Amino acid sequence: MPSYFCYIAECADGTYYTGLSTDPERRIREHNAGHGARYTRMRRPLRLAYVEPQPDRPSAMRRERALKALPRARKIALIHAGVAEAASAPVPKEEAR
Repeated sequence: MPSYFCYIAECADGTYYTGLSTDPERRIREHNAGHGARYTRMRRPLRLAYVEPQPDRPSAMRRERALKALPRARKIALIHAGVAEAASAPVPKEEAR
């Protein structure tokens, strides 16, 4: 089970914010409540657009840096690829019932 996740959040103004967390959904709730990064405080509400599991904190920090350095077009492509991948993933038997 991954202990850290890199995420990309889409802000209300259409910009993207990249971060890392042990619980991305909780972190988005915190951003939307006005806690955390100054960048996101004025750009609420945020929506979780992309999540990528990482094995540990150092890996997550390296990946976050790499994601932040991507141009906007590459982030959008990554988000769309992640959505397509999630939509085509097989449903585990426990969830199929």
